[in-house]
Amino acid sequence: MTPTFPRASSRRYVLDANALIVFFEERVGGAQKVRHLLSEAVRQDVALLMSAVNWGEVFYIAWRRHGEAKAREAEARLQEMPVAVITADRERASRAGALKQKHSLGYADSFAAELAIEQDAWLVTADPEFSRVGKTLSVYWLPRHEK
Repeated sequence: MTPTFPRASSRRYVLDANALIVFFEERVGGAQKVRHLLSEAVRQDVALLMSAVNWGEVFYIAWRRHGEAKAREAEARLQEMPVAVITADRERASRAGALKQKHSLGYADSFAAELAIEQDAWLVTADPEFSRVGKTLSVYWLPRHEK
């Protein structure tokens, strides 16, 4: 079982797209946990990580749900946050593709899982799909948001 607020100094964290969506939409429970991880990252002077593919997913979802202006606002906010957006090169894409095939993950989700495994980091998410990956992936669970 994952502690409620793990310490940033003990682990690295990779944000799944829904972690930032939870934060930007200020969803009860999850937004506070993400805010805590962000403030700990600032305090510890260590960046949280996110795949560029997952950032693209956040941008797309923000635009679809709230319009282009909100998506651009989210993009500007991201630049002020202690989040390093990691490129998806050919090797990462191949590893992500393998995870997608082996565990029936969504395409973007496979990039989040790949980055977390590569960096030996906790994946911050509310998506139960990641439980399919098993013990090779450490997950920091956010509360699920029911639509």
